[in-house]
Amino acid sequence: MAKVENMAQDFLAQKKIAVVGVSDNRETGCNLAYTKFKENGYQVYPVNPHISEFLGEACYPDLKAIPDKPDAVFILASPQVTEKIVEQCVDLGVKHVWMHCMMGTKPGLAGSMTSVSQDAVRVCRENGIQVIPGSCPNQFLKPDFGHAMMRGLWGMLGFMKVAD
Repeated sequence: MAKVENMAQDFLAQKKIAVVGVSDNRETGCNLAYTKFKENGYQVYPVNPHISEFLGEACYPDLKAIPDKPDAVFILASPQVTEKIVEQCVDLGVKHVWMHCMMGTKPGLAGSMTSVSQDAVRVCRENGIQVIPGSCPNQFLKPDFGHAMMRGLWGMLGFMKVAD
């Protein structure tokens, strides 16, 4: 079993990150992740097919529309969207994917609050993409109190490990 902490370090070592699922009509964890990546010096690409601009920057309908291939992709969207995005990652040669789940790596505990698709996880692994199926980068990139608490709690409960 791999630890999310090690995989998170690899993901966060990337420089260009696409953030799938940003929203212009409400505050979301995805918006927070976008902002945290930006504040920490990453080149960040917002992705949402329903908006053309996000926080004053071009927002892309999908990964293929981004002018510069991202090194990594963070997804906070439905599992069906995750599956489509992972297919684009395969096509583009993206090697790092992080699928958000509020309950660490135990999406079955929060079926309606996960971006994880087991089919997409399988596709990632079959194509040499390092995939984090759960948790959240907000727990690792200068976490606020709430995200730090979740990381600690999920770790104690064993929810921060990924089956190989």
